[in-house]
Amino acid sequence: MPSIQLWGKALLLLFVASPFVESKIDRKSLVQQYNLKLNHSHPYSPVQVGNGNFAFGVDITGLQTFLPHNTLSSWGWHNSSLPSTPNQTSPTDYTGVDWWTHGRLVNYEQPDPAKKDISQWMIANPHRINLGRIGLWWGNVGRGNVSEEQLSDKYQVLDLWEGVVASSFSIDGEEVLITTVASPETDTVAVNISSTLVRTEGLGIYLDFPYASGKNKFDAPFVGLYNATSNHTTSTQYRNRGASITHTLDATTYVADIAWEGYARLARLHEDEHKYILAASQNFETLTFRVTYSPQVVNISSTFATVKDEAATWWPEYWSRGAFVSLPTATNSSANELQRRIILSQYLLAVNEAGKDPPQESGLVNNGWYGKFHLEMVFWHLMHWMFWGKWDLYDRSIGVYERFLPTSFGRAKNQGYEGARLGKMSDPSGRSAPGEINSLLIWQQPHPMYFAEMEYRNFPTTQTLQKWDHILTGVADFMATYAWWNSTTGRYDLGPPMYPVSENTNPNQTVNPTFELAYWRFGLDIAAKWQVRQNKSAPEQWTHVRDNLAPFPTEDDTYVTYEGIPNMWSTPEYTEDHPGLVGIYGWLPPDSRLNMTIFNNTIAKVHETWNFPFSYGWDFPLLAITEARRGDAERAVQQLLDVNNAFDEVGMPVGGTRVPTPYFPSAAGLLLAVAMMAGGWDGFEGPVWPEGWEVESEGFIRGM
Repeated sequence: MPSIQLWGKALLLLFVASPFVESKIDRKSLVQQYNLKLNHSHPYSPVQVGNGNFAFGVDITGLQTFLPHNTLSSWGWHNSSLPSTPNQTSPTDYTGVDWWTHGRLVNYEQPDPAKKDISQWMIANPHRINLGRIGLWWGNVGRGNVSEEQLSDKYQVLDLWEGVVASSFSIDGEEVLITTVASPETDTVAVNISSTLVRTEGLGIYLDFPYASGKNKFDAPFVGLYNATSNHTTSTQYRNRGASITHTLDATTYVADIAWEGYARLARLHEDEHKYILAASQNFETLTFRVTYSPQVVNISSTFATVKDEAATWWPEYWSRGAFVSLPTATNSSANELQRRIILSQYLLAVNEAGKDPPQESGLVNNGWYGKFHLEMVFWHLMHWMFWGKWDLYDRSIGVYERFLPTSFGRAKNQGYEGARLGKMSDPSGRSAPGEINSLLIWQQPHPMYFAEMEYRNFPTTQTLQKWDHILTGVADFMATYAWWNSTTGRYDLGPPMYPVSENTNPNQTVNPTFELAYWRFGLDIAAKWQVRQNKSAPEQWTHVRDNLAPFPTEDDTYVTYEGIPNMWSTPEYTEDHPGLVGIYGWLPPDSRLNMTIFNNTIAKVHETWNFPFSYGWDFPLLAITEARRGDAERAVQQLLDVNNAFDEVGMPVGGTRVPTPYFPSAAGLLLAVAMMAGGWDGFEGPVWPEGWEVESEGFIRGM
């Protein structure tokens, strides 16, 4: 098995291979054209600064004064106390549920009805924590609870090119200027406050630390409990012009290290609270500080100026390397809105989805699914980095497949399969949370083949082959043994029990879903090619399954979600959720068994019958990619700008009727679709844009 050093060498290779593009497009002016300019706070959509592993969300003050927006990290997790129910006091008491699967009992990681308490604990734990809140403290003159409505001349600008937020407002005629920026390297937020109120009225800031409950599947828009003060502790160690606050929540402990410039004082507001006040001496009209969060005490020398300088270097480099596209924004309102979404999505995904772990659907804005990420969604979260040539950011979290191999091998072995079965709703250790859908979903399995193949196409080296070999072998071994030989039909079946991409069918009746059949063939084919490239023979079982999988199921000259689905196109519950079956042409390169007449009939049926107001996330980019590959550029753009695929003023993709805002697969999927429209794919060099659009693009990677 390749070592971590090999992944490190691969990272270096990818980074070196991601140079600055000699751009003909004036990237800076185009990016700054979409700088956020606001005069009010957004409850569900904070303006953010961050670096992919850490994000700090702010309201109109540039801090978290009026709205307790979140400070989230990739490492901040917490476990609640275990249940005290007899025989349910430890994770070892959880046993899963057995389902009949092709004549044998298979154990699936699902909630056990006889052990509901420990099952729910396994679902909710660990959960991600809010590291703390930083807001304005209004000083010594007894202003009381100042509200946002009491502020005048409110104005806030996020400079996307430099990653810095400048906020200004007045209160009772006194102006306050606040600059907020995050370090590109550490979990640090740095702030400069300038106002005569700092000197005359002791205007300062407070730091408050919440408890984590883990009770809610969705903690949105705010994470943490600020009124459960007796459930956790904070303690402080002071030093010259700085202090470290240690926050302990049960078995979780981390540190907020504060350093300030000039003369200031940090003090706990009340003994029974976890709120601290930092105020400057009365001789100063500025309060400048930085806060660094970390799992343990750190020794860093960052100041506001150094953090701001680091950001002013990193962000222009980010925008200057890799691909870029310039649409005809001055003459076309649709192009302007699409350009806005492209630019803001690039910023937000760098802040929220470029960390050491695959992203969670709401990134580092709030907690969905207890803050855990979904392995089937890794494709939609990460694939755009490759197509835009941002290989260094892609490589930050793609190592998850190597990290999760031990748990994946264990999962397959426990179920009587060979190889490695990837989980779904995962914590950073690789444990998949119990759930019926979680345990029966399979479309995450071929993802490593897609990533590996795209990487090899761009870096066809021995290092790339070695980096992925053991992963593809393990996953392919599982895929081959999961497929069940149907002696009656002389074909291999997928399922039952299983859930297809859409997650809206009866798992005990779902067999041979269209998309999964295509993706299974694709994945096993790539795995076989991987062996040949290394002068090895592909296992016969892989190729036998690949060549003998069941055919795509059809009904009335259309493809349908799975074989035998009853009255698909006239049954509302089957024509909503993810239209995954269209992914066989667009997301995937065309399968040799694909009939384009039947496929075109299928697309027409989707447009005719689908409940799009109930769709969300990557459904619209999926359709856009499909329409682009079919050559219908107008319809591809329509999908990306569909009324049901909304992006708000801050650039956050709205979650729709089913999940809270934001839902970042919408943004990442949009960038993937745009990249394929700009860069083309095998057999089509591209681009594909609506007639009359004058588009400049550069640096995009060609798709399969």
